[in-house]
Amino acid sequence: MRKFILAATVLATLAACGGGETKTGSGPETKPTESSTDTPAASDDLSSNPDYKKGLELIAQSDCFTCHKVDEAYTGPTYRQVADKYAAQAPGVIPELAKKIIDGGTGVWGSAPMIPHPSISQEDAEAMVKYILLLKK
Repeated sequence: MRKFILAATVLATLAACGGGETKTGSGPETKPTESSTDTPAASDDLSSNPDYKKGLELIAQSDCFTCHKVDEAYTGPTYRQVADKYAAQAPGVIPELAKKIIDGGTGVWGSAPMIPHPSISQEDAEAMVKYILLLKK
């Protein structure tokens, strides 16, 4: 059942992010507070960013969406919360956050632990972090 839910999430994410056409509603590329004239340009810029594409693909292939969402609080912090907290510290913070993905951790965002992901390479974890940091409001 978990694999089915993950597969459905991946497909929904890819469907929401594909195409390059103007999108309406909320999602990783749009912000509800932006005017409609600003959204298409911001969406095109973000979705055409290679760091965005690679990071989203890697996150979709992992179990990250089990505990994290872009804007919806779940088990872990939202990706946007992480971006808002750490984006100003980039690029220096990227290897540190990638190590947290690989090694896991606890205490920064509350008592819920982040499980370790030792099968993810440092390079892939850094690509995931770059994607997340691009989501800063």
